[in-house]
Amino acid sequence: MGVEIRESPVSDEEFAEIKAFVHDYLAASVENEDDGGRMRWYPWHSAEYRFNHILNVVELGAEIARQEGANVDVVRVAALFHDIAKLEVDQDLHAEEGARIAREYLQSHGDFPESFVEEVCAAVERHSYQGDVTDLPLETQCLMEADLLDKVGANGTALMLLRMGYESRAHVDAADMVGRVLERGRDARERVESDTAQGIVHRRLKRVKWFKEWLETEVAEVDPDTDPGSMRTGVGDE
Repeated sequence: MGVEIRESPVSDEEFAEIKAFVHDYLAASVENEDDGGRMRWYPWHSAEYRFNHILNVVELGAEIARQEGANVDVVRVAALFHDIAKLEVDQDLHAEEGARIAREYLQSHGDFPESFVEEVCAAVERHSYQGDVTDLPLETQCLMEADLLDKVGANGTALMLLRMGYESRAHVDAADMVGRVLERGRDARERVESDTAQGIVHRRLKRVKWFKEWLETEVAEVDPDTDPGSMRTGVGDE
């Protein structure tokens, strides 16, 4: 018996158009802040970060879907829409609103099968589900796992370090901040179920743990009771 080859309902051109739509929608959400947008001073509430996160989830979701036998098109398109409303509605409402926007777009652009539209919208609407991911369709599970994984890699670590400046923390706190990423990664490890996602989170946790240990080795902790004037400096110190 041969392997069934399923034709993709989404062309490369159509996918690029959806991606551009999502990018512009996020940018408009920030520009229209006075009309209800939620632009905040943390960088992950900016349009630039949110779009970068979305693209990361697209790639992670597609990788998991391919390995786990899910519908890759459903996961990729749902990933594009999953946080489209993040900057303009409350956190508790963004998934439902994202599904509404996805349905409106897909039904008015192109000729996508209704079953495909429904699968995409269902994945978007339930991607914030807090229960067991195996309770949901495989495509939704892939999206949820990808969303969790993006927060525990290099992207999440860099943003956590950037957050130090917004919290007026000294660089000696870097290891503690990276420790937060480790905690988040361990939480994600408890939630993801697929072998592919488990493998990704394992690799990412190893790297974050190594980086935290490197910081602890080379960034000396400053004793708040030490008189800076009494500290000796060597030749070449800056």
